[in-house]
Amino acid sequence: MPPPDGPAFIISIGYFDPGNWATDLQAGSQFGYTLLWVLSLSCLIGALVQNLCAKLGIASGKDLAQHCAERYPPWMAKVFFVSAVISMMATDLAEIIGVAVALQLLFGIPLWEGALITIIDVFLILLLNRWGFRAVETIFLAFLTTVSVMYVIEMFLSHPDYAAVAMDSVVPSADILQADALFVAVGIIGATIMPHNLYLHSHLAISRLREKLAAPQVLYRWSQWDTNISLFVAWFINAAILVVAAAVFHPIFLKDGTVIQSFDDAYKTLVPILSQGAGLIFALALLVSGVASSTSATLAGQVVFEGFLKMDHVNPFLIRLCTRLVTMAPALVAILMHAHPVEILMWSQVILSIQLPFAMLPLVMLTDDRKVMGAMVNAGWIRLVMWPATVILLVLNLVVLGQTVGWIPGG
Repeated sequence: MPPPDGPAFIISIGYFDPGNWATDLQAGSQFGYTLLWVLSLSCLIGALVQNLCAKLGIASGKDLAQHCAERYPPWMAKVFFVSAVISMMATDLAEIIGVAVALQLLFGIPLWEGALITIIDVFLILLLNRWGFRAVETIFLAFLTTVSVMYVIEMFLSHPDYAAVAMDSVVPSADILQADALFVAVGIIGATIMPHNLYLHSHLAISRLREKLAAPQVLYRWSQWDTNISLFVAWFINAAILVVAAAVFHPIFLKDGTVIQSFDDAYKTLVPILSQGAGLIFALALLVSGVASSTSATLAGQVVFEGFLKMDHVNPFLIRLCTRLVTMAPALVAILMHAHPVEILMWSQVILSIQLPFAMLPLVMLTDDRKVMGAMVNAGWIRLVMWPATVILLVLNLVVLGQTVGWIPGG
């Protein structure tokens, strides 16, 4: 069995991007450890969803975007495509804001200049591709390891209540019935299971098929190890961010009602309470996660445009550059309008959650289709889990939207 250093490590980067940081910070600061179970449940469902993505690519030799373009009526394919573009814009919004804030914390660079610097990831991908796909995987594994080590140190410095962490990671809390908590919980789901990752993972899994290392069924078993280990690491990093926020910032909320949710406030609060080193680790980890997740999102954009618009014969660099220019526009507008960075990030994650059913729906339908999957079609228990999960997510999104616009009274 090959080591778990494949496509899922690239995918897992998106599971702790700056959008995740924003939702984890707000969840921990305002609700302590009580929303950890939402994170655990999201990562479990995320692991199942990502395994289906890999299985689709391995079993059929085509990615999710290609299948949507080829197998559904044009109007339906357009809906899926528009949803994918919206989700990529929301994703890039989070990544660009996160990198810009990190650069401002570390070097004092204005936010709009930091946002422009993020376009460099297009050239980073071009360079990595010249070294081969294995080089891309290795670089992302280095990103993952770096952030993991940084947050192990950060969590150790914060001295959390480990008994409460263990309990709240698995036991649901009634706090989610509050309107604010439900909004944050849906944000956690959107930040954890990201639509663009579904398209990207199904595409990256095909690379293993092309290498002809083994039969598809054996490749899928390898992929399961790859995915499950990668997402466990991603869960740990997210949990660590939430735990640090709960340990350090929640007592402040209980004392005077202050919710520490902006990256700037978190940085300034960590330094006097823990140490200057803790603040530096926070900013560096934010920068690394932002650059890494922005790079993976740009790769996903290429997959979506090539698959839906059949642009596989166009220069990939031009596709990546155009994708980045399109998706970074909302971030630049938001920064120039002086919008609050964390509010932008929180809303971007809720938008991602709203778009998620439009990616999950074709994924479940395709992997349920024996003509597409052959012997690797979904087992009955997967259908029993995935269809209700998709419906519940859709209902939660409608409830949050209803509460936000005032159609449904807040809890």
